[in-house]
Amino acid sequence: MEPLYLIAYAATGAVAGLLAGLLGIGGGAVIVPALIVVFTRLGFAADWVPHLAVATSLATVIATGAASAWTHHRRGAVRWELLLRLVPWILIGAWLGAFAAGWLPALWMKRLFAAFLLYNGLKMLLGGAPRVREQLVSPVLTRIVAAGIGALSAVLGIGGGIMIVPFLARQGVALRQAVATSSACGVPLALAGGLGFVVSGWGRADLPAHSLGFVYWPAALATVGARLAHRLPTLTLKRIFGGLLLLVGLRLLVA
Repeated sequence: MEPLYLIAYAATGAVAGLLAGLLGIGGGAVIVPALIVVFTRLGFAADWVPHLAVATSLATVIATGAASAWTHHRRGAVRWELLLRLVPWILIGAWLGAFAAGWLPALWMKRLFAAFLLYNGLKMLLGGAPRVREQLVSPVLTRIVAAGIGALSAVLGIGGGIMIVPFLARQGVALRQAVATSSACGVPLALAGGLGFVVSGWGRADLPAHSLGFVYWPAALATVGARLAHRLPTLTLKRIFGGLLLLVGLRLLVA
C-alpha cells in the first residue's frame, strides 16, 4: 500500500468526521466518491469498485457516527425513546438493502449515488434548515419510513442523517435533537448495512486482499468531528457542501 493512498484515506476520514459532527450525517457523501476514485486508481476490479466504496463507507460511519452520537448524548440532545422506536426497522431495512445491493451492477450503484448527490446538493443550496412542524405520523408509516431509510442509506453507504433529520423535524422534534438522534441511529444502521455487505460479498472473485466481503479494511478510517458540533454555523457549510455534491454527482454521471 503506497503512503499516498493512506494519506488520501486519512484526509477523507477527517473531512467525513468533521461533517458528521457539524451536520449530523455519517460522512458517506464524502467517503463514497473519494473511495471510488482511489479504488479505481488502485486498479481494483471495476465491477466491485462501487460496492467496495459503499461497504467501506458504512464501516467508517460506525466510528464517526459513534463519536458524534456520544458527544450529542453528553449534551443531553439524543432522544433515546425515538431512537428505540426507529432502530429495529432501520436495522431490518439496512440489512436487506445492503444484501440486495451486493447484486446490483456497478453502473447502477454509481448512478444511484450520483442521483443522491445531485438531489441533496440542490436541497442544500436552495433550502435552509428543515422546518420543525407538528405533523404526526402513524406507527405503521413510521416503521415503513424507518425501514426505507435504512435500506436506502445502506445502498448509498451513508448514515441516514440527511433523511432522518427532516423526518424527525416534521414530527415536531427540535432540530438539535433531530441531528443528535440521527447520529445515534446511524451507528446501528451502519453495523447492519456493513454486515449485509460482508455477507453479500463473501467469496466473490476479484476482490482485493484485506477485504472482508465488500468491506476493504485498510480504507476504513475515520476521524472524530463531533467536538465541533454546535460551534460553527452550519447553513454556510451546508451550501458549500451542496455545491460539492453537485460537482461530484455530475462527474459520476458522465464517468
